[in-house]
Amino acid sequence: MRKLLNILPFIFVSFFVHAKTIKVGKLHEYTSIQQAITGAQAGDTVLVETGVYKEKNIVISKPIYFIGLNFPVLDGESKYEVVSIKCNGVVIDGFKVIHSGVSSIEDFAGIKIYNCRDVVVKNNILDDTFFGIYAQQATNCTIEKNTLKAYAEQEQQSGNGIHCWKSDSMKIIANTVSGHRDGIYFEFVTNSIIWRNTSFNNMRYGLHFMFSNNDSYITNIFKNNGAGVAVMFSNHVKMIHNYFEENWGDAAYGLLLKEISDSYISNNRFTKNTTGIHMEGTSRIVMENNVFENNGWGLKIQASCMEINLINSNFIGNTFDVGTNGSLVLNTFNNNYWDKYDGYDLNKDKIGDVPYRPVSMYSMIIEQTPPAMILFRSFMATLLDKTEKIIPTLTPENLKDDNPLMKPLSL
Repeated sequence: MRKLLNILPFIFVSFFVHAKTIKVGKLHEYTSIQQAITGAQAGDTVLVETGVYKEKNIVISKPIYFIGLNFPVLDGESKYEVVSIKCNGVVIDGFKVIHSGVSSIEDFAGIKIYNCRDVVVKNNILDDTFFGIYAQQATNCTIEKNTLKAYAEQEQQSGNGIHCWKSDSMKIIANTVSGHRDGIYFEFVTNSIIWRNTSFNNMRYGLHFMFSNNDSYITNIFKNNGAGVAVMFSNHVKMIHNYFEENWGDAAYGLLLKEISDSYISNNRFTKNTTGIHMEGTSRIVMENNVFENNGWGLKIQASCMEINLINSNFIGNTFDVGTNGSLVLNTFNNNYWDKYDGYDLNKDKIGDVPYRPVSMYSMIIEQTPPAMILFRSFMATLLDKTEKIIPTLTPENLKDDNPLMKPLSL
């Protein structure tokens, strides 16, 4: 055993001594990227100088550092997958990847990771690709500081910007994604983090979760997408410090929660969305320290939801603070600030002395008959709402905040 320990340092030194840099460019031995990769050994660096390289599907099947100088262009000529990674431990850094093929049968991507672990894809520009960066059955891979942009006008002609499928322990960090079907897509992905990304102007969702558990997304911006974020059929998801802005449309939400459970939503800001959060079939969710500001609907919580705990949040400038489609309420609202609250605080403890019922009667009418919105802000609608607050008949009587705050929280 002692002899083995003495030999190990020499093995590692030998590995790094023999690692070499292979340069690719017009003035070097290799002008073809694929030939340079074929000639490389594990641990080598393939350094590609600036230029335009049109090679049919570059395949990396050994653990190398694949580095671009001044963003050399890898052009798929709208026919091929551009870069395919089929080995653990590959690093790809500093390329401009353009014009991947488009196919309804094959998921062509600008950069695709196949059944690998410990791959790093960073500092790349992907422009006009079908899927941008695609991870298939990947583990512990990092996708960081990439810029992805697509231009398709129909969902069928566009894939997702960053797409992860059946993967684990992924790190999606500080990427900018626009113009794709979904900006970031997770399906059957576990124990992963999405952090500091900006996803905007995507056709469907800025972020789309399906059957993905024990994940976190933190400090991201989802702006002006078809809908901001959809989290579906998942559990134990943490959503913290995100911005959901200007996601407008008939079926647009800042955040759609469908059939999720045991999750945590904290310190997010929902601004200028058709609906800040829309919830269906969700259970055991803690929502605290969030801001709902200038939305059409701040929160839509359907009757299929239960054990939702909404606390310490601000509702400011929303057309309707809360909407629902039923009378049975199995959720708790407490210690929130509501700018429409017109109660009083006689004992000066900064908490209203009478409960606030955030569901207006007119919102219940609009839920059933959307064209009735034309009468919103009329004298009759205002009178009906005032009467309903005094003698509740249509609105859920127990959907109320017993301790409404008199002043907004500093969030």
